[in-house]
Amino acid sequence: MGVVSANRQRTRVSRGPLGDPTYRMLWAAQSGSAVGGWMQSVGAQWMLVHRPGAATWVSLVQAASLLPVMFVSLPAGVLADVMDRRRLLIGVQSAMTVLAALLTVLTAAGRTTPAVLIAFTFLLGCGQAVGNPAWQAIQPELVPREQIPAAAALGSLSVNVARAVGPALAGLLLTVTSTWVLFAINAVSFTAVILALLRWRRAEEEHTAPEAVLAALHAGGRYVRHAPGVRRILWRAALFVVPASALWALLPVIASEHLHQGSGGYGLLLAALGAGAVGAALGMGRLRKALTANQLLLFSGLLYGGGALVTALSASLPVVAAVSVVTGAGWLVTLSTLNTSMQLTLPAWVRARALAAYLIVFLGGTGPRFTALGPGRAPAGHPGNAGAGRLSAGGGRGEPPAVPAASRHRHA
Repeated sequence: MGVVSANRQRTRVSRGPLGDPTYRMLWAAQSGSAVGGWMQSVGAQWMLVHRPGAATWVSLVQAASLLPVMFVSLPAGVLADVMDRRRLLIGVQSAMTVLAALLTVLTAAGRTTPAVLIAFTFLLGCGQAVGNPAWQAIQPELVPREQIPAAAALGSLSVNVARAVGPALAGLLLTVTSTWVLFAINAVSFTAVILALLRWRRAEEEHTAPEAVLAALHAGGRYVRHAPGVRRILWRAALFVVPASALWALLPVIASEHLHQGSGGYGLLLAALGAGAVGAALGMGRLRKALTANQLLLFSGLLYGGGALVTALSASLPVVAAVSVVTGAGWLVTLSTLNTSMQLTLPAWVRARALAAYLIVFLGGTGPRFTALGPGRAPAGHPGNAGAGRLSAGGGRGEPPAVPAASRHRHA
């Protein structure tokens, strides 16, 4: 039996992370939930676009989803380090299911005012913020250390596929039904994640005395401040994300005012960025074999920067669309490499707290740009302006790239 088990383990490793049934189940559930999150974002913002002061309302919705992540992530990281992460995630996902279902019922009854929508967005954002560090921290429990880079790339693949599929499905459904249907789909997607988590049989951990919450918070902060490898990754993340997020934030303006395109042109640019990211995710294994992590970051940074420069200078839609494929690849390779480096650097006892700091750096770099610009600048008739907010917020499904989600980027 020992030989059979060893052979099965070798087979799973040779197939990559998706060769493990538990990882595959959680990854699939989170991928579906990421699609549901994007659909709800589109529905939420579509409800507001025809109201007076629509740009302000939509920006407030985006802010309501971002603020919890900025202020709740560190305490959430503490909870994920001192509690059973599986139980924590089941509790969070259950609460979010109830909230999404209530929003569905209120919307179907015509009771969802902008203030109600913002309140539910904030509460769902709190749930996402509490769950994010735990989702990030379970990655080493699901795959062996040597598969963490591949798992991070799969997480990124999930994010980018959801970013393309979710708004497209939402746009189609909005032509034949109402926004409450989108909210209902999101509620159902949470239940799929709960079922996957219930089926996951987490390995028993060594029982140690749990840390007090405040002491754990201080210990995590000290670790992040005094660990040179962690500080270096956080600085690199900030130095890339802060300027790089400008392209995502300005993409609607580029499509409408620089390239003189409508929603079709904007959708094409998003699709090109997503295609580049998906292609890069599929090729990350070969890239990691050919280049070191530092070389990957240099290479991908040059790709993204060059693509952004061409996008700023060119007035040709075909040129910008073609370059966007390269730009999307640079974005994914950078984020996947940073996330992998962070995962491989952290010890188990502080993993969720340090990953919470990473999420704050990432979201702190992207969120203000999306919220400040607001989605009112998108091409006319495009309901998927929600994409900007979802990209930055990550949707609680594990963005930036991580396992098992990829949440929703919510980023990345």
